Amino acid sequence: MAVLAFAVSDSFLLAGTNGNGVWRYPLSLLSTEIKRGLLRTQMDCELDQNYPNPFNPSITIRYELPKDSMVRVSVYDILGREVAVLVSERKDAGSFEVKFDASGMTSGMYFYRLQAGDYFATKKMLVVK
Repeated sequence: MAVLAFAVSDSFLLAGTNGNGVWRYPLSLLSTEIKRGLLRTQMDCELDQNYPNPFNPSITIRYELPKDSMVRVSVYDILGREVAVLVSERKDAGSFEVKFDASGMTSGMYFYRLQAGDYFATKKMLVVK
């Protein structure tokens, strides 16, 4: 989940998220001291759903890392066979994009998986030709 916007209302700090939720925190509990990197290290990795879905022939896969990690982004067919490795390297914390070209693949359901340290996430995508 990522925070998209902040607002202050009455005695609360409000944060709108990409999960269509609103997080509310009492202002009275906020510290005036800001510790560098505190919010970033508390976040989880995030793997976004590809868009458009279905697609032909290529897409961009986006992901976020809260800390430096060894990263692997792979694509699997419906039988669980690895058909492509898009990323396999150490990455610094931040937001990333990787392009996937499925022009040499058949139409059907595929899965893409992010592994970053102990974090794993898998999403599905549909190739239509």
